[in-house]
Amino acid sequence: MSETVKPPNTPVVHGLLVTPLTQCTHWHSPLDIIAIKHFCCHKYYACITCHNACETHSPSVWPRTLRDEMAVLCGQCKHVLSIDEYMKSGSKCTECGSGFNPGCKNHWNLYFEVDENENVQAVCSRLTWS
Repeated sequence: MSETVKPPNTPVVHGLLVTPLTQCTHWHSPLDIIAIKHFCCHKYYACITCHNACETHSPSVWPRTLRDEMAVLCGQCKHVLSIDEYMKSGSKCTECGSGFNPGCKNHWNLYFEVDENENVQAVCSRLTWS
């Protein structure tokens, strides 16, 4: 009989109705399987709305200079990616290959300091051309 073993030192994920895959009451599709460590409190939250509902302080974004910080948790395998690794991952876990919601990049500015080019890329990826 096989058992699911939680990797050692797996971060605690905070939020509202958080599932083992890190989905929450706000974001719960099969691809909503990341949690982000917030720069302001260094706690992992399923989403910014969960952070704002649970904390008494305002969120702050990770400075661009700290993109090597291990701050993005894959809810599937519990691997922690650096911010840079996550942003370059093509919306999938670099460890297990599970897909992440590609729409999350439209919210990067809520978590990470991004430059104008990164914002333009995120907005353009949402557009459909006819």
